[in-house]
Amino acid sequence: MSTSFLRRRWSRVVVTACASLYGFAAVAASQPPSDLPPPSKIRDLDYGDVLFHFFQDDYFDALVRLEVAQQLGRVPDHQSEAALLAGGLYLSLGMHQEATRRFERLLAGPVPRSVADRALFYLARIQYQRGYLDEAGRSLARIQGALPGELESERRLLSANVLMARGDYAAAAAALEGWDEAGGWANYARFNLGVALVRSGESPRGRQLLETVGTMDARSEERLALRDRANLALGFALLQERQPDAAAVALSRVRLDGPFTNRALLGLGWAEADAARPQRALVPWLELRERPVVDAAVQESLLAVPFAYAKLASNGQAAEQYRHAVSAYAAEARRLDESITAIRGGGFLDAVLEATPGGADGKDSVSWLWELQRAPDAPHTRYLYQLLASHEFQEGLKNYRDLRIMQGNLTRWSGSLEAFDEMVAARERLGEVRGARKAEFMAATDVEALQQRRDDVEVRAARIFAERDVTGLATPAESEHWQALGQLATRVEALPAGAQRDALEERIRLLRGSLQWQLDAAYKLRSSRLRAELSAVDRALAETRQRLGQIEQASDFAPRNNEEFARRVDELADRMARLQPRVDAAAAAQERLLASIAVRELEAQKARLASYATQAQFALAALYDGAAAGGAR
Repeated sequence: MSTSFLRRRWSRVVVTACASLYGFAAVAASQPPSDLPPPSKIRDLDYGDVLFHFFQDDYFDALVRLEVAQQLGRVPDHQSEAALLAGGLYLSLGMHQEATRRFERLLAGPVPRSVADRALFYLARIQYQRGYLDEAGRSLARIQGALPGELESERRLLSANVLMARGDYAAAAAALEGWDEAGGWANYARFNLGVALVRSGESPRGRQLLETVGTMDARSEERLALRDRANLALGFALLQERQPDAAAVALSRVRLDGPFTNRALLGLGWAEADAARPQRALVPWLELRERPVVDAAVQESLLAVPFAYAKLASNGQAAEQYRHAVSAYAAEARRLDESITAIRGGGFLDAVLEATPGGADGKDSVSWLWELQRAPDAPHTRYLYQLLASHEFQEGLKNYRDLRIMQGNLTRWSGSLEAFDEMVAARERLGEVRGARKAEFMAATDVEALQQRRDDVEVRAARIFAERDVTGLATPAESEHWQALGQLATRVEALPAGAQRDALEERIRLLRGSLQWQLDAAYKLRSSRLRAELSAVDRALAETRQRLGQIEQASDFAPRNNEEFARRVDELADRMARLQPRVDAAAAAQERLLASIAVRELEAQKARLASYATQAQFALAALYDGAAAGGAR
């Protein structure tokens, strides 16, 4: 078999490796912003409650609480920050138009420039990830000042990523030129700048930067992965430039247990083959051949191994390896058919979402820049790692995830509405009980009779004050004594005249005089107290009338209030009943769309396997023809 087919194939691998590199650093930036004010600076309790749920990654509840707090005016000291957070939370739910309106409204108001710049940056970040490159570029261009902390470095890197995504590699290289930052973002910048320079035709400068990243000291998994990818890109770039020895050095630096090992082994074999060392090329290719056939690099190695044996004039081994390749391709094609059948059977996306931290309901997987980090361990998903990592599929999966979250919310809210119905019924029962108690209380409270009694007392008091009737203010005991003395005086007058009657009359006169003197002495104090008590009675009657009026008003308002609650619950129930089938239909349509994309990818893999099998069969036939021709001679 000629080398043209295989060389075209690994050239496509080079393009794929380099083309996807510009977005590598975006994964590290896919966490919620961490520059919000710390709890010690929170001045509004409701805003602190919102941040509590936000930092718990409970973004939906955080948004609900934030909306309520803003409507009730409970975040007066954090209006700008709250508006910025609300826009970001709408972004996390995929509501880009609403988030854009929020950000534009925030930017149109008198807000601090730092808040406006952060709003533009977050908007640009999500626009970039969603593929709205022109909008992301315009948002970044509107940022006027330096962003706080590492956001400024991320902004600069994001600007370059947008330019590279639009194919303007020269401008991206100019944007990243001269970056001397010592932090973690600098390595991403050097990496992206190197790729941009290679893609824009300035390969020597680009390779120099990739060499710097590929030989850096790395301890964390993130930096190790970046170093491996830089070496992979550098190695393939050198292969394209016909520098196999230098390419072999770069590809040899890729770890044997990393995510880029298979492609590195494939490229290392081609570097040795291009250097006319087919025996050494067999070392990485034979290692790669023993790995799962699901990987495209492994599939390609099945053709590369017999190619190397043929170069070594070991036609028997080459033929055996070609037959093995044909058999392996056929077995893999059957497994692909099974995977296609499984995907068309449904449930594929739910299995993918189950692999996220929040599960299929997606509650904990909602973030500002959510991405699928790992796929489920299922037969039909092991062929789709590249598809699952693609921008098109990730965006579709986010939409499906959002729809599944909506379905879960609608289901939970439907259960809540039943509880609301019970609450309304309980309020009605309580209103009936209170209505009976109110009727009983109102029947036992005769305010008019009390007012009449008070008026009668005032009339008597007026007469007493006018006549200065000291006996009118006597106590019951004093009144009894006064009446008893009057009765005694009448009985004494009926006695015969004489010394005894005169003595009794004198004693009665003295007793009445003494009692009258006591009553006269207490008159002023008692009259003052009477006036004060009449005023207190007036106030008590007025308060009684007011409270009775409130009871009447409350009893009239309670039925209307219950009716309003019941009406709102019914409206929400109707609204959810209308939304549920629409969301279900949208989720089903999105699932069908993504399933068709997955099936299309698997069918493309089948076509590639068929092409590989055809090439292997032709190469095997050529070996047989060569052997037959040699025997005939």
